[in-house]
Amino acid sequence: MHAEDLLTLKPTAQAVAAATERLPEPTTAVRDTLRRTLAASLRAPVAGQWPALLLEARAKADVRYVEPATSHRPLVGPVLVFAKRTFRGAFQPFINEVLRRQVHFNEAILDALTVVIENQREHARTQALWRRELEARMKRLEKDDPSASGH
Repeated sequence: MHAEDLLTLKPTAQAVAAATERLPEPTTAVRDTLRRTLAASLRAPVAGQWPALLLEARAKADVRYVEPATSHRPLVGPVLVFAKRTFRGAFQPFINEVLRRQVHFNEAILDALTVVIENQREHARTQALWRRELEARMKRLEKDDPSASGH
C-alpha cells in the first residue's frame, strides 16, 4: 500500500466535520474511559536496559582500542605481534586523538538508536492499549446491536 492510496478527496473534510457535529454527546463514563486511555498513552518512555540488538555495537563503540595483537604465522608471527604492539604503544595517543570524534559520533548514534527503540516500544504499547479499547467497544456495540456484526 502506498501513501497516495490512503489519501482521498471524498468525503471532504467539511462533510466529515458536519457528520461529527451530528454525533450524540458521549456519556460521562465514556469520557472518563477515554481520558484514562489518553493519560496512559501519554506516559513518557522509561529508560531501561540497553536493547539487546545494540549491546554488541555498544561494546564496539570505542574504536580507539583493539584486541591484543596476535598472529597465526608460525615463524614470523612473534615478530609481527611485537611490531604491532610496539607501533600501538608508540602511536596510541595519536590514534586516540584521530579517532576521538568517531567515538563521540558512535556514542551519539547509539544513544539516538536507543531513544528510537524506546519510542517504538512505547508506541507499540500505546497501540496495543488502543486496540484493546477498540475491541472492547466493538464487543459492546455488537452486544447492543447483533445486526452490526455482519452476521
